[in-house]
Parts: sequence; structure tokens; C-alpha cells
Amino acid sequence: MNSEAPDYSGAFFVIIPTIMRETLRKFARYFFSGSLFIVPLTATAYVIYISFSWLDSLLNFTIPGIGFLIIIVAISIFGYLTSTYAFQTFVEIFEVGMNRIPFIKLIYSSLKDLLSAFVGEKKKFNKPVLVTINKENDIYQVGFVTQQDLSDLGLNDMVAVYFPHSYAISGNHFLVPKTSIKPLHISGPSAMKFIVSGGVSGFKEL
Repeated sequence: MNSEAPDYSGAFFVIIPTIMRETLRKFARYFFSGSLFIVPLTATAYVIYISFSWLDSLLNFTIPGIGFLIIIVAISIFGYLTSTYAFQTFVEIFEVGMNRIPFIKLIYSSLKDLLSAFVGEKKKFNKPVLVTINKENDIYQVGFVTQQDLSDLGLNDMVAVYFPHSYAISGNHFLVPKTSIKPLHISGPSAMKFIVSGGVSGFKEL
């Protein structure tokens, strides 16, 4: 009685591709996990390096970071001076003159209002709210109240709300009824991070 050895060649050609696919799948998972850490870190370091280099080039310093340090210190000293009464008087006179020049007024006041919205004592993006977009379908959107008094427009029952776009430096501005907004008990930066990231980041702060 002749017995033939079992043929395992078919199993070989099935097992090897399976092992390769599993290996490639793990490699891809590790690669993307590493990318989530390396890419933001590299991009942040690159932006900082470019910023330092640009600021150093303005003052023609060869030592990296010296120009950046001098500019930061100079701006801080200037900010301290603006807190004094005498300098505030000078600033007010200066701004009155700037606001009398039509085109310069547009640029100066727009940039100042934009910076004041993020820093300073009159921050605008520190009042996050939940706005009802579609009551029937329970659709809401997170935004920031930028003006609560619209009486000059004859809209006493409405407020101005700014809605930043996700993954973009832009947004939309709407006048919304006060009954359609609900204050959110979270910080402005947390709300902004949540919106800009498309809801990915969540509300936890490190």
C-alpha cells in the first residue's frame, strides 16, 4: 500500500501573504502613531526656528535667539509704559490722530481690535455660547459672543456671535436672538480649540 506525503505547498502560499499583511498592518499603525507625535513637534519647532531667524535678521544678529529676546523685552517694556497715566494720554492723542486718516484708520483700528479680541483687558473670545441653529432637528453650534449690546442697531433682543471655522483662520459673524444662545461654562481657549479642531480635541486642558 503506497502512502503519499501530504502536500503543504498550498498552505504555505496562504500563510505567508497573511503574515505579510499583518506585518504591514502593524507597521502602518506604528508609522501613523509616530507621525501623530513627530509631525506636530517638527512643525512647531520649524515655525519657532523660522520666527527666530526672521526676527534675528531684522536686527542683524548672528547669535540665534538674541533678536527675538530683544524684541520681546522691548515690547514688554513698551507695554509697561502704556499702563502709566502719562503714556496713556499720549496713546489717546496718537490714536485720535490715526483715526482721522481714512485708510490708515481702517488698517490700524482693525488690527488693534483683532489683537484686543485675544489679549488685553477687553478680550472678546472669552464668552463661548451654544447657539441653536435648528430647533426642530436639535442642531447647535459653538460660537463666541462679541457684542451684547446692539441697541445702536435697534436690536435690543439680539447679540453678535462669531463662529470660527474648523481648520481655518476665518469665520462667520451673525446677529442671534438672545433666546437662542446658552452660555457654556468652559474657558475661551478650550472652546476655540474644540471648534478649530473640528471637535477632535475635546475640552480638557493640560
